[in-house]
Amino acid sequence: MSAPHDPRNQNPFHALPPVVTAIAVVIAGIEILFQLGTLGLVGGREAVGWRLDAIRDWGVADAVWQWMWENGTILPAELLRWLAYPLIHGGFTHAAFVVVFVLALGNVISPFYRGWRVAALFFGSAIAGGLAYVVLFDANAPLFGGYPGAYGLIGAFTYLTQRGLTPADPSKAFLLIGFLLAIQPIFGLASGAGFAWLPDWIADMAGAAAGYGLAILLFPGGMSTLRDRMRHR
Repeated sequence: MSAPHDPRNQNPFHALPPVVTAIAVVIAGIEILFQLGTLGLVGGREAVGWRLDAIRDWGVADAVWQWMWENGTILPAELLRWLAYPLIHGGFTHAAFVVVFVLALGNVISPFYRGWRVAALFFGSAIAGGLAYVVLFDANAPLFGGYPGAYGLIGAFTYLTQRGLTPADPSKAFLLIGFLLAIQPIFGLASGAGFAWLPDWIADMAGAAAGYGLAILLFPGGMSTLRDRMRHR
């Protein structure tokens, strides 16, 4: 039987960690601001276009990546897109789902990944998703939204489940991530959207894979274990 302090016995919505709460609050706050602007309650006439302006200015754009790659130039200000894009969403439902994922999964994994490690999992996975988006596709539309980061948290949850450190069945560790990744292609094809969903889906999948990998490295003692394995090769 698990000890009373075992993380598996914790209420998943009890005492949300500050970093998890901060990410969720920032995402929700930005979305509320967009909603109020659209309704004309703040910002005047210009506020109606705040969302589109933010996506244009802070989304991960393939054109920007291509320009830097072709010119061998790194623009530090443009690199901020990789950290900003997972905080900007296309609508209330888009943002709400990401907030739910961040709160639920971030709280479950936080006993093992405290403080900055949760932020590293979320934003590191988002960066990986953005890289997959611009490297593998010549997409006209920018990438935005927190799904790659949220899928990174799912990747971390999957790793912990494999180790028997979550309430989920270890033998079904990949069931959640597989189910979620299967939904988008099914709905995309059923809606007649063709393969327009593919770049975003690949970004989500890259985020999940990065989250799983980062979860191994950031797990307490993970780096020392990796160094030991490298020395004995």
